[in-house]
Amino acid sequence: MRKIHPTAILEKGAEISDDVEIGAYSIISSSVSIDSGTKILNHVTISGRTTIGKKNIVHPFCALGGPPQDITYKNEPTELIIGNENIIRENSTLNIGTIKGNSITSIGNKNLIMAYSHIAHDCKLGDNILMANGTQLGGHVLIENNATLGGFSLIHQFVTIGCGSFTSMGSAVNKDLPPYCLASGNYARAIGLNKVGLRRSGMPSEVINALSKAFRMLVQSRHEPDEKELKKLTNQFEELDHFVKFIRNSRRGIIRTHLKARI
Repeated sequence: MRKIHPTAILEKGAEISDDVEIGAYSIISSSVSIDSGTKILNHVTISGRTTIGKKNIVHPFCALGGPPQDITYKNEPTELIIGNENIIRENSTLNIGTIKGNSITSIGNKNLIMAYSHIAHDCKLGDNILMANGTQLGGHVLIENNATLGGFSLIHQFVTIGCGSFTSMGSAVNKDLPPYCLASGNYARAIGLNKVGLRRSGMPSEVINALSKAFRMLVQSRHEPDEKELKKLTNQFEELDHFVKFIRNSRRGIIRTHLKARI
């Protein structure tokens, strides 16, 4: 049975599953769809063509599905799609896409988006991502699975953040951050591998050691890499294959390191 506070406003046409909870003074627009088990707390505004999956929790004063902050947007029917089991904390804003992108801003599953975060138009987030307080994503940003963005990280438009990577507090990332790496600074530099996170995720030590070699060759070094050694590593470990392909397929270029980086 739905639990909808009498002060909440649901416009005609909104599709709300039977067990969704909607708190006081929240506003749900007509093109919104919310699946089962999701909780919308008080003072939340959900507008636009927004689809929210199962078992999400949206905290007070969030604004989901608002128009993109793009002066070329002309009210085209673009979308925001949110997956399952995400937590979106207070005062966060998530915008719909633009036709210049893929027309969709998409959020995967089991992400924690902490207070005052912003996800701009046409961003794509994978699964199990943590965005700490005040993280800001420009348009068209891609965040791969299991990434962690430290508080007040700033991610430039069109940047890709690789899986298992970590940005420290206040990082300003203006180029792609390779998978499994640590970034810090303004502008951010790659300072090594996210070894603590990789160990916590259960990554075997031999894979971490192999990634350290690849990091030295492709991120830290200014010289041409040992292609024979790289091929050997990528044939052994799928994580290495993704790491190398990410760097070599980067259109924007990757952030690099100072020579005294810790790896």
